[in-house]
Amino acid sequence: MDHFVGIDVSLESCAVCVVNQSGAVVREAKVVCEPEPLIAFLRALDRAVVCIGLEAGPLSQWLHRHLREAGFEAVLMETRQVKGALKAMPIKTDRRDALGIAQLIRMGWFRPVHCKSVSAQELRALLGARRTLQKSMISIELSMRGMLRGFGLKLGQVRRQRLAERARELAEGNEMLTAMVTSMLRGHAALRSELARLENRLRRIARADRVVRLMMTVPGVGAVVALQVKAGIDDPARFRSSKNVGPHFGLTPRREQSGERDVVGAISAAGDRNVRTALFQAATVMLYQSQAKSWLKAWGMQVAKRRGMKRAVVAVARRLAVVLHRMWSDGTKFQMTHPARLAAA
Repeated sequence: MDHFVGIDVSLESCAVCVVNQSGAVVREAKVVCEPEPLIAFLRALDRAVVCIGLEAGPLSQWLHRHLREAGFEAVLMETRQVKGALKAMPIKTDRRDALGIAQLIRMGWFRPVHCKSVSAQELRALLGARRTLQKSMISIELSMRGMLRGFGLKLGQVRRQRLAERARELAEGNEMLTAMVTSMLRGHAALRSELARLENRLRRIARADRVVRLMMTVPGVGAVVALQVKAGIDDPARFRSSKNVGPHFGLTPRREQSGERDVVGAISAAGDRNVRTALFQAATVMLYQSQAKSWLKAWGMQVAKRRGMKRAVVAVARRLAVVLHRMWSDGTKFQMTHPARLAAA
């Protein structure tokens, strides 16, 4: 008889539930959240395990990779869908969550999530570190502005290169404020130095990567955006069509239809938020700052005339995701003139 396994992953231990094809619980256990104990537990079952389900997450990816290498059929399940299904349970425990995941796997009512390759995870970690350093640096700047403002000292609009000089100038003569500014500026300088070092490393990675160099031929797409998109897509072959990339990263409108009610709302915001943000930033640069004339920018400006600039930026971001995926799949550079027009000429 076929059996299905649901694993609810937590930091220290995993709740494991095994059900048969009729849905009856065969075995439940708590296992240390490490690949070796999990694999040993599954092999000791001595039953035909058809599929193992794990809710998508950082630890789940790590466990999923080891389970696949051990020869088990394991899948990552979309978090939103799993949470929606498990909400129906009146009592929520790790044991019940594992049972719910096992039943979802048995019924096939789940959406599989792509498990990122190790190289993509490493690149995402590097980009995440850059984002954290950047946020911390901006947080220090805003905190310092707020503290000085409480004494009527306004930093005003000042370039980052002159921030330290201006802050020391305002705090001069007040021992307490000088000590505060000095400490915060030391932390700010250290963060800025590490951020510059990390960005140089990312640029070196971008220069050495053929796919990233291809993506950077699009106006508005820089090294960080191209790396973020490459890490998010990971494997272009997992999309049957380039048109699926935009919806995958949550750049299509949400729709709720029931009876006479039919509401088309804002974007779904599903998928990788960091990739969505990178595409949005690239679209903003293309429409607002880039001087290069391209068919994509012209199309975006036409959308802006009809629907407004905000919707145009989202539309260009969605189409940019499609274009970047197609460029990666075909190995071609971005063409400023639309390919269909070139063929007609």
